[in-house]
Amino acid sequence: MLNNKVKKTSEIKIKVGLNEQNIPIDLKWKASDSEHERLNDCKSVNISIWDPVEKNSLGINLWTVDLTTDEMHSHFFRTLLNFTDSYIRATQNPFAKEMVQNLCKDLTSKTAEWEESKTKNN
Repeated sequence: MLNNKVKKTSEIKIKVGLNEQNIPIDLKWKASDSEHERLNDCKSVNISIWDPVEKNSLGINLWTVDLTTDEMHSHFFRTLLNFTDSYIRATQNPFAKEMVQNLCKDLTSKTAEWEESKTKNN
């Protein structure tokens, strides 16, 4: 049985640099448990928070203007697969891994075809 007594706290800091239109142009992050003291650069941050009162998810999704479309595709698919791994560890759902992997495989293929068709049409 898990002990529900807080023994330690940890913080994750996200610093968002905005331009005049309030669009993110610089993202940095740092975890208090990290061995690194400095803020680390990143181009995209996705945070999903479960609100137990509202029984709903709050999503915070930020990306910098210099994040390329290819980087966004990679980040999206890797995030989906990573989140699925966490979900499986928490729920033991026997169907999730294969189904999400198939979704990602199919969507990756369709996305590549779509991107290629955009290139041909320009």
